[in-house]
Amino acid sequence: MRTERNLIRRLDRVFTRLDRESERPAHIDVPRMSRHRVVLFSATLAFYLAIVWAVVTTSWLVRLDWQVMFFRPYQQWPQIHAFLDYYVVLGQRGPTAVMVAAWLGWRSWRQHTLRPLLTLAASLLLLNLTVGAAKLGMGRLGPHYATVIGSNEMGLGGDIFPSGHTANAVVTWGILAYLASTPRARRWLSALSALTSLGVGLTTVYLGTHWLSDVLLGWAAGLLILLALPWCEPLIARAELGLFALRDRLRDRRGLPAPEPAVPVRPAALRPRGTAAEAAPVREPVAATRASRGPAHLAPGPHTARSERTPVTPVGSRRPPHADRLPRGTSQPARPLTGG
Repeated sequence: MRTERNLIRRLDRVFTRLDRESERPAHIDVPRMSRHRVVLFSATLAFYLAIVWAVVTTSWLVRLDWQVMFFRPYQQWPQIHAFLDYYVVLGQRGPTAVMVAAWLGWRSWRQHTLRPLLTLAASLLLLNLTVGAAKLGMGRLGPHYATVIGSNEMGLGGDIFPSGHTANAVVTWGILAYLASTPRARRWLSALSALTSLGVGLTTVYLGTHWLSDVLLGWAAGLLILLALPWCEPLIARAELGLFALRDRLRDRRGLPAPEPAVPVRPAALRPRGTAAEAAPVREPVAATRASRGPAHLAPGPHTARSERTPVTPVGSRRPPHADRLPRGTSQPARPLTGG
């Protein structure tokens, strides 16, 4: 019971922080399904269907798949085999989902919203449904399990078409660009995720675990999910509200007090540059407990600045007088010689 209460208290602290709507960044926009995005989605869908048709009809693309397989890239460049064995992990579902979920969880904590985590969950759900259904529906065998040379290996119970590694790399790393808060960050993250998914797809071809057409279809499948995410934004918003409503019902059932609303912070008024207010120095308020100095009292008469005063050199030597010392510039008289 104590462990359960501690868990409930921790969850309540998390939701209390998320309740602070006034601290959410106002510049974060939710992508919409614009006309440009619809055109890209339609073109990607046409490319997806063209790849599937080319493989089903055993066209030139299937012949290219066999040529690449017989080329055996892992035997042509064996010196990079060890590195690519680790690089292909960037396309595996488990490690990449954990890394990205950790980053988006921190984003959710800082932005006081569950949208980053819910968007990741929605994208992975779409990935499992669409790519998983296509794999099971077409049932294509991979290069290591091919039976007939030159055939498309379709409908034989495989699960290789489209490439899950490639589609997962596109979605998992592309979601970071989708949730970027500035256009510059979105451009850089889009380029980085594109290069990462491109490398993962070509790595699977190098290792011989996928046909080249599998990778092409995996790129298209992942891009379709990213382009379709704005259609899921209303459902994501409803899911977030539903989670907060569920939290409130659980809190009422256990008799816990409601969280205190956040105190809105009044923004400071900014003054434009070039005005007279800019030249005036900003004075910091002095604490009431600090003792203030009294007025300075000056002697009567004209006063000059320190820079206008002439240095005063004391007359004579500062050393005390001594009987054996003579002033500078005088010669000491010769002492009489006395014989003894």
